Amino acid sequence: MNTLLRALRLLSIVVWVGGLIFFAFVEAPTAFDVMGTNRQFALLIDGSITALNRLGYLCGFVFFLATVATRYRQGCRSRLLTAQMVLVLLMIAATDYVQASIIPAMQRDRATAGGDIASVPTNNPSRIDFDRLHALSKKVEGSALFLGLGVILLMSAEPFGERPPSS
Repeated sequence: MNTLLRALRLLSIVVWVGGLIFFAFVEAPTAFDVMGTNRQFALLIDGSITALNRLGYLCGFVFFLATVATRYRQGCRSRLLTAQMVLVLLMIAATDYVQASIIPAMQRDRATAGGDIASVPTNNPSRIDFDRLHALSKKVEGSALFLGLGVILLMSAEPFGERPPSS
């Protein structure tokens, strides 16, 4: 059972972090190169980030539950497990902030600009707000990525095949 819980924890965090890395370093730049900043590009990126955030919620939930079960089964108060749970909760919070606050505001700005934010001048209030929100979304999603990498590093420090010492 410990191996199953460890596998669930590892799979969930790697899928989430891998998705963030793929989106940031492969999909978004490739879509930009192929499509430019047009309405289709915006729809692709918006749909992708929404799907990635939903995946993040699922992975975070699985990770958190499997970590709670691991702590319970091992009968310990491992600081490593506690730190991982805190980092995953921060990842979920960052994801929720992007999904519930930033994306809807960016969509409103895009709609106000007629659906194509790139078609309005850079001094347009909707464009200014959109650009501000886009920069913020990159920072928040980047924070989630680094938190996830922190979780992976903490997992690599866990003892395997033995009960970790109580901390």
